[in-house]
Amino acid sequence: MKKSIGLIHMDSSLIRWLYEKLKLSGPDTDARAELLEGLEDLMNGAVSALMLESAGGDAAAFAEDEIRCGALCIFARSRRVLRDNTELSLTPKEFDILYFLARNRGEVFTKEQIYQAVWDSDYLLDDSNIMAFIRKLRKKIEPNPDAPEYILTIWGIGYKFNDQL
Repeated sequence: MKKSIGLIHMDSSLIRWLYEKLKLSGPDTDARAELLEGLEDLMNGAVSALMLESAGGDAAAFAEDEIRCGALCIFARSRRVLRDNTELSLTPKEFDILYFLARNRGEVFTKEQIYQAVWDSDYLLDDSNIMAFIRKLRKKIEPNPDAPEYILTIWGIGYKFNDQL
């Protein structure tokens, strides 16, 4: 039987985090503005709960889960990537790394964090493995791999997906 309502308890730090993330980025829709207003009401105590409803009414509304960044389009369900409307051929792990970074745009991840997010096995302390995947991925998605604009290196830490696109 399909659940029609799910209740999720959120603490104040999660509400603030969600509010800040949504305020900085996200689709420019009426629903975004309404959710921001609802989160403000939660933070200032005007309400103690919010009820969310999918505009589509079912999971089909989220079928493709598309991420757009500049000329790059990432389609999660079909595991396709387009740059300037041209499909790119990525290996499964390259796609997983790209999707993980793009989904968490602007957040900096160590090589170990990327490895743990994408692989099922334990981290083997092999930084060159992630570096090789990033290098191959950049060759495929970046207009100029030597001056990347999508996957940025944060020296001494790791990588992040550019949140300025």
